[in-house]
Amino acid sequence: MKVKKIKIGIKDVKSVLDDFVKTGEAIERGEKVKKETGVYFTSLEAFRKALTPKRLELLHIIKTKKPSSINELARFAKRDIKNVADDVKHLERVGFIVIEAGKRKSTPVVKYDKINLEIAV
Repeated sequence: MKVKKIKIGIKDVKSVLDDFVKTGEAIERGEKVKKETGVYFTSLEAFRKALTPKRLELLHIIKTKKPSSINELARFAKRDIKNVADDVKHLERVGFIVIEAGKRKSTPVVKYDKINLEIAV
């Protein structure tokens, strides 16, 4: 099985804007630009707020137990459904999970096996 990774980075706003400008200039020159996917945060603190130990536990449960709904995820995690639903919304918003909508329930899905954290110095 091929291991799929999600890239997480810490970049300040200036670095992000500089990368954006460089990409735009390369496109204007007609150069091919390598598509880079990942989730970036402006600081390590922002990353820590986004991926708390409880949210990391939810990612692990989603990946290993494959709950069919948020309600089932809350049962697996032995946590209140409202708190789990809030954490799931946040994890989806920042790109750590996707929600596959069904007829009656929403299924959280993790589409990678590893998280790589990259910090620019």
